Amino acid sequence: MDKKPDNLERISCALRTLSAGNRTLLRASDEQELLREMCRVIVEQGGYPVACVGYTRNDENKDIQWRECVGMDKEHLQTLYPSWGGTDIARKPFAAAVSTGKRSVAKHILTDPAYATPADAKLMEFATARGYASAAAFPLQVEGEILGALLMAAADPEGFDDEELALLNELADDLAFGITNLRMRIEHHKAQDAIAHLAYHDRLTDLPNRVHLHERLEEAIELAKRRHQPLALLYLEVGQFHEINEILGHRAGDQLVQELARRLAGAAKPDALLAHIGEAAFALLVQNAGADDAAEEAQRLIDVVNDPVEISELTIDPPISAGIALFPGHGIEAETLLRRANAAVRKAKPTRSGYAFSGYAFYSGQEQENTRRLSLMGELRRAIERNELRLYCQPKATIPSRQPCGAEALVRWEHPTHGSIDTGEFIKLAEQAALISPLTNWMLKAAFSQVYAWHEAGLARPLSVNLSMHDLRDPTLIERIRGLFSTWGLPPELVQFEITESALMEDPIRALDTLARLKGLGVELYIDDFGTGYSSLSYLQKLPVDWIKIDQSFVMPMVASSDSALIVRSTIELGHNLGLRVVAEGVESQALWDQLGTWGCDVAQGFFVGMPMPTDRFNDWETHWSRVPT
Repeated sequence: MDKKPDNLERISCALRTLSAGNRTLLRASDEQELLREMCRVIVEQGGYPVACVGYTRNDENKDIQWRECVGMDKEHLQTLYPSWGGTDIARKPFAAAVSTGKRSVAKHILTDPAYATPADAKLMEFATARGYASAAAFPLQVEGEILGALLMAAADPEGFDDEELALLNELADDLAFGITNLRMRIEHHKAQDAIAHLAYHDRLTDLPNRVHLHERLEEAIELAKRRHQPLALLYLEVGQFHEINEILGHRAGDQLVQELARRLAGAAKPDALLAHIGEAAFALLVQNAGADDAAEEAQRLIDVVNDPVEISELTIDPPISAGIALFPGHGIEAETLLRRANAAVRKAKPTRSGYAFSGYAFYSGQEQENTRRLSLMGELRRAIERNELRLYCQPKATIPSRQPCGAEALVRWEHPTHGSIDTGEFIKLAEQAALISPLTNWMLKAAFSQVYAWHEAGLARPLSVNLSMHDLRDPTLIERIRGLFSTWGLPPELVQFEITESALMEDPIRALDTLARLKGLGVELYIDDFGTGYSSLSYLQKLPVDWIKIDQSFVMPMVASSDSALIVRSTIELGHNLGLRVVAEGVESQALWDQLGTWGCDVAQGFFVGMPMPTDRFNDWETHWSRVPT
């Protein structure tokens, strides 16, 4: 049986709508645009007088959020039809569609008594005015959930036959697919953006990281070259950060960095790039800035961050220094400027202004030396791990009896290429490369092993090991030393420990606690380099030490200098009055030995007694020393 012409027309309109809707799906770039264009296609291509899309809200009132509407005012519809709840869901197409997940049709709505209720009065009044006599709603299922529905109205009371509804249902499904696809695309872009953000930003501060800075710095250099303009790179570093971490913990350190990042970000100029490029280091890239501009900016930022910070219920006043490198004067490549700004920080720390400039002339030979030092850091680590260092000792002798009374343990490094590395140099390398703890561990193991060898040979030779303030802060130090005594079965008087006075004064409370625990092992303790650390008499009285070693800077000139002689003699008397024994370092002549003996000094150490030597030569030294006439 042939279809009625009006039915054919409706099906034809629905097909045109479906086709135009598919084109809309391909063109829409965001969800709101898709909804708006789909409603427009339904009205303009399909000939339906009104088309709306509403999203449901699963709140207590079951509100509808009308997202787009063509053919009537969206805000007006929101007031007429604000909710999909109630007891009469079945007769309202939108409510029925979102409740059941199936399409719903209402026909003859202007004459059906079911719609002649007070609740529907305004909606029916509007439909009568506009001539809407039937309506259909199609659920929009997105990611397995009913998001809302597509609602259409028609003037024909008998509108929306089965074939037409099937085509429009397909259109609604396509719309739901389009919404899903756009949302997935957005989530994908968000994921990509998040990955890119993580790759170019620091997680702790959310500031640009070193990679980001390097790329922007390269771009800024190219721009500066084209415009013939300078630029400045400021490298800002927090001093004593490792100490803060060790004392308060890494969480407190993180909080400090976050607070400083917040202050710097708030103070940096809008066109400058601030980056977090190291544990406690920031960099600021300032374009079109010369030396004066950079110095002014550095001082301004230092002033901003120098205010005390409240962390872990403590007030911290972290020092911050800035190193400045300028393009093109200090370098024309990103890596060069970063390296030189970083190095300039080292020069800034002793200055009162808090910042320093990179010096090009300074670097003409310095960079080769820096490369050598960097290489040595890695080689020192391997030398420690492979036991390639060598234990030396410098003997001590009692002045009244002239008897050997032990030695101080020292370490030497014979590099296969560079030869003997100066002890002071590789100790600094160890500090810069965070190798102090491994180096101390090596020293302790080597010293205990050597003392055991002497002990097994029937030789009671105490060997003293130097400990730094870094070692005193190490919470595992005491247990490691106790473990070594247990391993070797040595009496505690055969291993002694020396701590410099300046190290003690860095952190007197921590030092006092660690020394007390060391003393609890039964060992003898020395204050090394006494006279250089400015410790008070009251503090000295509290220390559980047995010896003081007068620094060689006072001992060596004392024959020719009455001031040095007075200091040495007074220190000997002070030590004895406090119940301590006294060692004089730097004893290099018979005259010094004799004078110290006159003043009652207990022990001498220095080139006159014996130079530092490999431990296997100590027997020869002792034999020679005993033969020298008194």
